[in-house]
Amino acid sequence: MKIEGSVCVVTGAGRGLGYQIAVDLARAGARVFGCDISDQKLSAFEDLAEKEKLDIRLSICDVTEEDSVVRFFESIESTAGKLDVLVNNAGITRDGRLLRYRKDRVDKLSLQDFQAVLEVNLVGVFLCAREAAAIMAEQSRGVIINISSVSRAGNFGQTNYSASKAGVDAMTVTWSKELSRYQIRVAGIAPGYLNTEMVAAVNPEVLEKIVDQVPVKRLGEPAEIASTVRFIIENDFVNGRILEIDGGLRI
Repeated sequence: MKIEGSVCVVTGAGRGLGYQIAVDLARAGARVFGCDISDQKLSAFEDLAEKEKLDIRLSICDVTEEDSVVRFFESIESTAGKLDVLVNNAGITRDGRLLRYRKDRVDKLSLQDFQAVLEVNLVGVFLCAREAAAIMAEQSRGVIINISSVSRAGNFGQTNYSASKAGVDAMTVTWSKELSRYQIRVAGIAPGYLNTEMVAAVNPEVLEKIVDQVPVKRLGEPAEIASTVRFIIENDFVNGRILEIDGGLRI
């Protein structure tokens, strides 16, 4: 599929990886509809879009709320008349061990933190993909790209995040089989540790240890994941696969 002239949706577009993907696609000639949970995060687009004359429209959408997601995709269909690409990028972390056992007490991972991550990272991906696929099936064309993580294989202190990303992988493969009859391709990207705000907040000593585990000895750049998004869109034989872009890291 050609990116130029396509209509693309990027969730979680307010910062970090989502911001980079949205800008990258717009610079390649796509009409981009980005969404995030608040307009404060989306304001960063305004100056850049005006300066570079990029076709980016921004909306508030809570991907965990069905009505919010339905309204968002209905507005895109009524405005653009089609939808070619969905990049399911919105995600959060609430890291913590399952439990920390001490003689005087036991600290447990809260149900609230477990459910919060699954609501955004798993339910949100489901809701957005479902609404996007309904539009794409009618036009017999589309690409859905789900952002997974190297943590999908399981990672210390990330019970909820790892479970959510493993679920994203399973849904990706399932949808690639179900939706191919409508000429809709579905693939995923599993990034390693990236140079984003989320990773920058990690303790410097911990971050140093993380980087040391990566064979290329550095963090990935959001632009490198954005280029992988373009590759999937433009290569019509990519379907049902999760591309690991992690500098050789295996957790």
